[in-house]
Amino acid sequence: MTLQYALLSDTSWQSQAQWQAPDTPFMSFDFWQALSDTGAIGERAGWLPIYILVHRVEGTQNDAVAESAKLTEAALADITHPVAVMPVFIKGHHQGEFVFDHSWAQAYAQYGLDYYPRLVTSVPYTPITGQRLWLAEGESLTADIIKTAIAGVDDVAQQVGASGWHGLFVTDELSSLAINSLPTKIDIEKALAAQKNDLASKPIGSPIATPTTTIIEMPILERQGCQFLWQNKNLSQDSQLFMDFEGFLATLKAKKRKTIRAERRKVSEQGISCQRKCGNNITDEDWQAFYHCYVMTYAVRGQKPYLTLDFFMALADSMPEHIMLAQAMDADGEIIASSLFLYDKADSDNVDDNATLYGRYWGALGEYDSLHFELCYYQGLEFAIEQGLRYFDPGTQGEHKLVRGFIPTTTHSIHRIYDARFVPAISDFCVKDRLHMAQYRQQAFEALPFNADNMPDFDINR
Repeated sequence: MTLQYALLSDTSWQSQAQWQAPDTPFMSFDFWQALSDTGAIGERAGWLPIYILVHRVEGTQNDAVAESAKLTEAALADITHPVAVMPVFIKGHHQGEFVFDHSWAQAYAQYGLDYYPRLVTSVPYTPITGQRLWLAEGESLTADIIKTAIAGVDDVAQQVGASGWHGLFVTDELSSLAINSLPTKIDIEKALAAQKNDLASKPIGSPIATPTTTIIEMPILERQGCQFLWQNKNLSQDSQLFMDFEGFLATLKAKKRKTIRAERRKVSEQGISCQRKCGNNITDEDWQAFYHCYVMTYAVRGQKPYLTLDFFMALADSMPEHIMLAQAMDADGEIIASSLFLYDKADSDNVDDNATLYGRYWGALGEYDSLHFELCYYQGLEFAIEQGLRYFDPGTQGEHKLVRGFIPTTTHSIHRIYDARFVPAISDFCVKDRLHMAQYRQQAFEALPFNADNMPDFDINR
């Protein structure tokens, strides 16, 4: 049997197979349904989804990958061996991505070319590393699945005239499979000659539609970033899980312990108390208060939030077992700040369990000394320790996480540019960017606050 792909515009494929549990809550069908139902994705939001369904068909390995337009439901029913699905968004902007390619768009504009639309594979508005394909039960991610899915990406790109494809916050496994199974360099003379022949047949100023014979030779380019990840691991005690917050503090240098304790005291000295609620214990009033705080995060910058109250209420209804809400109250008991987390369910019997707490959404009704640190980090750390979660991912950016015990960790994104004229320069940019980020991670690592017995080993590839 060989692999082919189909391009779908809806999620009717979900009923065609039993699908594996996702590696994070953000790839759950419930999360994506909430995005869709509340307008966070779709044409009006500028996140127009296409789902690339990879499936097996009878035939030899030499059979060509099938090209397919949008299938009807009847045609979809004829697919008997679904393997994987990868989402691709057609976008005319960069909002909600957290991996920035604005300089590439500016380069296109300088030459009078349109960088849009562009294709993006990611979880919208979510800078969390994870798998970017849904896999059917019994399947594992392979180079052939990746190659077939990216062939589908190329098909979409050719149909809509996209400048490129961007796979954001992908796992190291997915990045490695793509890099090792697809070209990473380009025969620039051959590609330019093919592209020139294509342009010669088009009026000046018309979009470039790279020929299929050339598009499959375009390289996969990798970028790396840095985020900060807390590990529930006491290195001085054979990597045992921490028993409590004080156990974690004991792994830090004395000065850092003192700073954190002082920050927590500042919160209580302002008459502020904190509490945590999970799942169905979060009331409608709590959600209203949270959203009021969340909106304020954007309002102070003159912006509108990406997500609606209905989105969060949908998560509350469909996946309460993955939700924790931390609240801060003033002396009168009024909620003045909220921080919303999602989390994996821990498996205490599995030593390889990677259950993680994800810090995602926060807001406050005013300025309060050290409250952000308390509600977004320390409450999260306490919860992760209580629940036996192995990791805490607090979100993108911020060296202030570093000095609180969050370890610099490599993130990966992979890219494919379809105009051969720009590939050499963008490829060079990616090489230099990876070198810069590796140096940054090492410098950040050297600033970690741990004492000598608990300092993790630096790995340039992590």
